[in-house]
Amino acid sequence: MPAVMNAANEEAVAQFLEERIHFLDIPEVIEAACERHKPDLMAHPQLDDVLNVDQWARIAVREQVSRGTTRIPSPAIAA
Repeated sequence: MPAVMNAANEEAVAQFLEERIHFLDIPEVIEAACERHKPDLMAHPQLDDVLNVDQWARIAVREQVSRGTTRIPSPAIAA
């Protein structure tokens, strides 16, 4: 799971810096990737497993952002 969380975080921050998601969407995107990965957890992953899951998490975040499922409307700020 740490590899998924790290890769999802890096990709979510990249998506934010490219102005594709809001700052507050970052933790939601990371959580969604971690939740999708739960059924695939391994007790003793090998290096190839870690590299594969890293790539999977980055793709999962990009797909989620491209579907627009992470966009949260910004609330109006009261003056």
